[in-house]
Amino acid sequence: MTRAVREASAEEAGALARLWHDAWHDAHAAIVPAALVRMRTPDSFGMRMARDLALVRVTGPAGAPSGFCMVRGDELYQLFIGAAARRSGVATALAADAEERIRAGGHDRAILDCAIGNDRAAAFYRARGWHCSGTVMGAFEAGDGSFEMPVWRFEKPL
Repeated sequence: MTRAVREASAEEAGALARLWHDAWHDAHAAIVPAALVRMRTPDSFGMRMARDLALVRVTGPAGAPSGFCMVRGDELYQLFIGAAARRSGVATALAADAEERIRAGGHDRAILDCAIGNDRAAAFYRARGWHCSGTVMGAFEAGDGSFEMPVWRFEKPL
């Protein structure tokens, strides 16, 4: 499994949206409110991926991504890995790439939000030097509005 991180291409936006949908549901469907799960349709991921593709970096061959990360300002906004690529090192490579992009953007601290109960993700972040600074209210895109719920806030000095 290649750990090389590269820019996403427009041609793989659909594959990235499917990866995001599947990985999000795998990680979150059992731990977030059912109303949010219902809003997380394949189309919702497709629209968000198409809109934010310029913020996305990926691993895996062109057209067949194994994982991706998305950075917004000082935030590691999204990090998702396909089931077949888990424990292969691609998540570590993507997280390191995201941290470097945040640092290059002039920030000396990175943040991310993690769903409460997503213990696998929390352990991954802690093992890479992130610390949970507490619980905050997160506002997530949902349909024509937003969905609010408490999340764990993680931070890392860069």
